[in-house]
Parts: sequence; C-alpha cells; structure tokens
Amino acid sequence: MMHISEDTSELLQAHIELWNQTYSFMKSVALAVALDLRIADAIHRRGGAATLSQILGEIGVRPSKLPGLRHLMRVLTVSGTFTIVQPSAETTSSELDGHEPVYKLTTASCLLISSNDGGESSATASLSPMLNHVLSPFRDSPLSMGLTAWFQHDEDEQAPGPCPFTLMYGTTLWEVCRRDDAINALFNNAMAADSHFLMQIVLREFGKVFRGIDSLVDVAGGVGGAATAIAAAFPSLKCTVLDLPHVVAKAPSSSIGNVQFVGGDMFESIPPANVVFLKWILHDWSDDKCIKILKNCKQAIPSRDAGGKIIIIDIVVGSESSDTKLLETQVIYDLHLMKIGGVERDEQEWKKIFLEAGFKDYNIMPVLGLRSIIELYP
Repeated sequence: MMHISEDTSELLQAHIELWNQTYSFMKSVALAVALDLRIADAIHRRGGAATLSQILGEIGVRPSKLPGLRHLMRVLTVSGTFTIVQPSAETTSSELDGHEPVYKLTTASCLLISSNDGGESSATASLSPMLNHVLSPFRDSPLSMGLTAWFQHDEDEQAPGPCPFTLMYGTTLWEVCRRDDAINALFNNAMAADSHFLMQIVLREFGKVFRGIDSLVDVAGGVGGAATAIAAAFPSLKCTVLDLPHVVAKAPSSSIGNVQFVGGDMFESIPPANVVFLKWILHDWSDDKCIKILKNCKQAIPSRDAGGKIIIIDIVVGSESSDTKLLETQVIYDLHLMKIGGVERDEQEWKKIFLEAGFKDYNIMPVLGLRSIIELYP
C-alpha cells in the first residue's frame, strides 16, 4: 500500500461511508430479486448447497444470465443472506462441480424457503410473504429497473440480451442523455463533481503517474473536470478531452490553455497521445466493449519504451478485502451498475480483458478507497 496522508485517508473513508449509505437500497433490491426467483427454494431442493449453474437450472433462467446471477449472489453473500464455499474433498454430492463455488443456505435464507417447498425446513415458518409485502416498492421500479424481469426474459441462449434499463425503457441510458438536455446536464454535473473531489486527491498524493508526459487524452472525459485539473497541475502537458459531440457541446470554456475538446466516439477511434486516461469509464461496458475501447487506446499510444501507457481509475473488487464495508459498497454498487449493462471487476476479470486487448503488463494501486489507479502498458 502506498502511503497517503491522514487527511486523505479520512476523506476516502468518508466517501466509502456516503456511498454505502446511498446504495444500500441495492441490498433490498437483491433480496427482492432473490425472493422473486425463489433462489432459497432452489438451493434447498439441491440439499442446501448448489453451484450457480445448478441454481440457474432450478429457477428456470437461461445460461446466458449466469454472470448476472453471479453478481446478484455476490451481494447476497456479502450481506450474509447466503454463504459461499469452495467444495472440499468431503463434498458428498457427485453433481457439484469442484471448479465452481458452492452457495449454501444460512439461517437467514432458511427463513426465505417457501412453506410449501417440502423437506425438513418446511416446519419453519417462512417469512417470504412478509418480506414480499415490504419489498414490493422495489419490484419493476427505477430502483431495480426490473432486474427480475431481466433474469426471466427469454432471448438467445448465448447472449444476455438488452440490459435491464433498456428492457424496461426501450433505450439505453446514453441515448436518454443524448435526447434529454436536463438528464444530460444532471449526469455530466455528477461526473464533474466526482472528478473535482477525486482528482484533487489523485494529483496531491499520486501525481507522479502523470509526470514526464507530453500529451494525454481523457477518453469520455465529459465536460473536462478531470482534464482541467490535470492540465492546471502540469502546465506543459497538452490535454485533449474526447467525448460524444452532444457532451462536449456543453463543456464550459476552459481558462486553461492546454485543454482542448474533441467530439468523437471512443468505439471508433481515439486521438493520438502519450497517455490515454480512462476515469470511471470501463465499468460502464461489457467485456467485449471494453476490449474494443482498449484496442483503440492501444492504437493511440506509442510503445512502453517511448512512454506509452493507459491510466485507468476504476473499482477493483476485493482490492482491500479486509475492509468489509468497502467490499460491501463495491458489490452493491456493482449490482446497481448491472442495471445499465455495466460491471465492476476483480483483478482476474481486469487481467482477462487487458490480455485480450493486447496489453502485456499492468500495475494496480488500491489507493483511492473504493477505486484503484491502474497503469496499463502495451
């Protein structure tokens, strides 16, 4: 762990606390979805222990939704509704795949088993009807964006289909932002506020990651909050902000001479620079889309020997696994992000997309509370 000042540590801990409070409703959403899909019943029918694949089979959800179920169960295990174990040599069920984690019932999830599900646990009164009543506001609302409907939606076996937001509203969040100036402004102002908070910390404590750079392009940099902060700290650094035309059209006139805005599409091409900066961008997209973005980033930068690299600021789930509140906040935010088709990744998931995009090396610095700085090298 890199050393940070006590003031910065307090700020980052306060950020975790506020985000945990803000997104705690996703634990209620997760529980509501678990009740709708009758996950406790499914595990109960498997003798109290089941892999994700077995749960999918029991609840009648297509295999393409397995990644989504994994993210749902991650919230439900971190919150203690279920528990997760690796199968041991003593595992008696020949059906359990030793390469898959096994999910087991806890005392809490035993209370979710339907009274008519049969078996020994049916002697315990089920709390499902009561919880279904209390959790009803979370069903098919903007809070959940119809996660249950998304899991149950029939489509191609091999593809997860449209994200919950698109399934519910018939379009993507990004298209809504493009068409609605008020929502676009709300989103851009939120990102600018986050940049104002975070970049002060990054530049004060970890500014060395930007030293020695001649040019930088901030991909999907919004109205330039991060780029302006970087450019002010490094006046000789030429900064370019790339974002969609309707976003950069709303960017304020910069008083910093070394910042310019370019309208474009990161899925098409990225302006050349020594360094590409991706702050809180890749988590919005699927692995395939991230690989496409990263390949375009790789084409925009020189070799590592010539100073080329990618700087990513994003969540690495479990980066500080000893901090239970931090981990809970990461996974409940991940479930929130899943509603728009995004995903928060652990180190192995990041490594997979880095390698598939053609990068050779990376360095993760878990120094920003919920988020990490990742240096990625071609």
